[in-house]
Amino acid sequence: MVVTESLSRKFFTSSYTVLGAVLAALCAVLAFMEPRFLTVDNFLNVMRQSSIIGIIALGMTCVILARGIDLSVGSIVALSSIVAAAAVRAGVPFLAAWGIALLVGGLCGGINGVIVARLGIPPFIVTLGMMGAARGAALLFTGGAPISGLSGAFRVLGTGSVAGVPVPILVFAVVFVMLYVLLERSIWGEQVRSIGSNPVAAWGAAISVPRITASVFMLSGILSAIAGLVLTGRLDAAQPTAGLGYEFGAIAAAVLGGTQFSGGKGTLFGTVLGVLIMGVIGNGINILNVNPFYEQVVRGLVIAVALVFYGRFAARGTTRVLRSGEKG
Repeated sequence: MVVTESLSRKFFTSSYTVLGAVLAALCAVLAFMEPRFLTVDNFLNVMRQSSIIGIIALGMTCVILARGIDLSVGSIVALSSIVAAAAVRAGVPFLAAWGIALLVGGLCGGINGVIVARLGIPPFIVTLGMMGAARGAALLFTGGAPISGLSGAFRVLGTGSVAGVPVPILVFAVVFVMLYVLLERSIWGEQVRSIGSNPVAAWGAAISVPRITASVFMLSGILSAIAGLVLTGRLDAAQPTAGLGYEFGAIAAAVLGGTQFSGGKGTLFGTVLGVLIMGVIGNGINILNVNPFYEQVVRGLVIAVALVFYGRFAARGTTRVLRSGEKG
């Protein structure tokens, strides 16, 4: 047990070191190629652009920790923001509209969670279905047209700033802190990791596996709705096509940050590093005037490399544990 905990600690420490080194190297290369990269304005721009995917990626991390996957996040971004924008246009106060968006996101995520937890259908299939249903609902509701002309108060999540810091960054930070407390300082977090590590053992420990499983999907839906509100505020329009590909970016950030698809292993801090790396790559492609489609290629390669790296590291750790057991 001691050996396993030691290896786990070394794993995350070394992964942070590698991720930090990669991030620093990327920044150094981009700064050399384009001096504008190191400006404060560009740094804030990277953080602002990364915050939306970052919020979703934090929720995705919790889902993956519980041995799940959520492909519906991008569609929930669109549907929740469309409903909120329509409510504002109908005269609903902006705070109430935000609440409606969170309810829509939580409902979509909750449906995902209940079906996965109670019916035992694989999350890939369930969330794929929700991805199509939510996207279709957004398109039907708007006829494929965006909803624009929103109030200044509604847009504050995307365009406002506090002491010079963009509100999207602050929202990302608040979400991170709240989730960190939930995941690392509460029984709920322990139960999520237990389910991801060994669902059978979790049942034996009297953990309500269906309830916890449903809760991580509901959380993912709510965070997707928050991201949708930030995006809508930034664009001053709710678009039924918003969030396309966001599930891929969120998964890439979580996996790059060390969250393992096998469940139970991963940290929010690692995901934040993954988000920043992906954000720096996207920003670098933009300021260097590289074809933006290369970003998708890079994301795919990043996921592949991360899976290979962490897979080999985990296998090496397992071998060491077995050898230690034999010596004991």
